[in-house]
Amino acid sequence: MDNSTPGQQEPLYESQPEPQPPAYERAKQVYERVKKEVKRTATEMRDYYRRSPRLQRLSYQGKFLPAFWTVASLVSVIINIILIAVVISLGHHLFELKTIVSDGLVNGLYNNFVLMDKAHIVTTIPVETTIQVQDTIPVVFDLPLNQDTQVVLVQDTTINGATIYLNSAPVPIDITLPSGTPLQINLDLVVPVNQTVPVNLSVPITLQVPVDIALDQTDLHQPFVGLQGVVEPYRELMGTVPNSVEQVSLCKHWWSGWLCGIILGKP
Repeated sequence: MDNSTPGQQEPLYESQPEPQPPAYERAKQVYERVKKEVKRTATEMRDYYRRSPRLQRLSYQGKFLPAFWTVASLVSVIINIILIAVVISLGHHLFELKTIVSDGLVNGLYNNFVLMDKAHIVTTIPVETTIQVQDTIPVVFDLPLNQDTQVVLVQDTTINGATIYLNSAPVPIDITLPSGTPLQINLDLVVPVNQTVPVNLSVPITLQVPVDIALDQTDLHQPFVGLQGVVEPYRELMGTVPNSVEQVSLCKHWWSGWLCGIILGKP
């Protein structure tokens, strides 16, 4: 019997699902296997919990406050144990830390600031430069001359009353020396010199200048003193801290000695 209504036609073929890529199929299979394993594990744990009264007593059973206080107590105990261990560890190294901080840091800084304030800068500075000199120098002195020299007459020179010897007899006569006659003379005189000499020259200078500067006489004195004042309160504070267990007055009693031995170590 045909139940199809008029105007409707049977589909010639059924629509087929589109083929999925291989990677998608593998991922889907893995997901299904994991889902089954998780469900199976949850079922086994639930069955084991129902069969174990001890586990039921230890686990949370819908009672919030008892479970909260139990967890808080466990956490508090663990934290206290850790803090006690840290305190004991620090106590055993307390005096070593004090020595490092006091001698190596605070006192070291203070003493070095004092030494820096008292220090001197001692060095030698090489100076190489050129100075331009522009000046006038007055020259005043006497110049002595005493030497033999030769002069030449520039014109005819007459010598009146000269004497010549003729056959060993002196004969007075006037002599005229012609221009260009050389004469050998001896100069023995003092020449006064009074003159102003202009000077304009470049003078190269090469010097080794020794320098000795006291820092407490410079502007660095005040900063060094200020740094000493900053460190001084910590230096005084560290001086009041005991250096060993024997110097702790509280540990000298019989009732507190054992506690100090545990926390600070045996003397």
